[in-house]
Amino acid sequence: MTKVLVVDDEPQIVRALRINLSARGYSVLTAHDGTAALKAAAEGKPDVVVLDLGLPDVDGTEVIAGLRGWTTVPIIVLSARVDSADKVQALDAGADDYVTKPFGMDELLARLRAAVRRSAVAEGEDAVVETASFTVDLAAKKVRRDGVEVHLTPTEWGLLEILARNRGRLVAQKQLLQEVWGPAYAKETHYLRVYLAQLRRKLEPEPSRPRHLVTEPGMGYRFEL
Repeated sequence: MTKVLVVDDEPQIVRALRINLSARGYSVLTAHDGTAALKAAAEGKPDVVVLDLGLPDVDGTEVIAGLRGWTTVPIIVLSARVDSADKVQALDAGADDYVTKPFGMDELLARLRAAVRRSAVAEGEDAVVETASFTVDLAAKKVRRDGVEVHLTPTEWGLLEILARNRGRLVAQKQLLQEVWGPAYAKETHYLRVYLAQLRRKLEPEPSRPRHLVTEPGMGYRFEL
């Protein structure tokens, strides 16, 4: 179970995040200031941190610096500060992503899932996946076919990344829809047909007879090397 540390001094935001994350199977730790956040991170070892910058005791950038002194855990900043200088400062301090308040819950959850996936690659998963037809670089987020980089849309990349990370295993339709588009799209299976067809046209030697992006009718999809 993925463990998330939520750091924010606004009780209603902490409560909303706890409810939404718990409902989606995450384990949730919370802290209301920077000091408590650093203690919770050290003791709880979260897999990802959602952090507000405007904390009552220390600035959030100091918390980021404190965390980066000993951990590479993904940090998603959640802040009302919209000035580009604040964003640059947070990212330079070591944050992985920046979401401004007010925020959409589906967007935040999608960014959280992406941060966790990137972290899994960084922690030792094979970053380059090679097939007979194309190569997927999970760390660089690039795809090459015959040595030439293939342009993918963010949605196409999201689908391919999940399938490549689960290569050889069946990935259910519902899982793909929830991870790429969010929980509200769990039944929109036509999205998958459209985007898988686009990926096959770009990557498969014979898109009508796919060798690598394989459909398991009624169940999901499988990435075969």
